[in-house]
Amino acid sequence: METKKTSENLWRVWIDTTRRIVSFHEEQGCQMLEFRNREMFFRCVDQYTGMQYRYQ
Repeated sequence: METKKTSENLWRVWIDTTRRIVSFHEEQGCQMLEFRNREMFFRCVDQYTGMQYRYQ
C-alpha cells in the first residue's frame, strides 16, 4: 500500500536569526524550515528553545 504525502504531513517554522525568533506562520525575511517527520520538527523546536529564541 502506498502512502501519499500531503500538506498534512508537513510541519513548518520560519526562523529569524537576527531577532532570534521562531515563527509558526510565514514571516517576510525569515528562513523556512520544513519537516516531514514530527519527531524532527520537535527536536528543532527544542534546540531553538535551548538557544533562547522567542516564539510567535
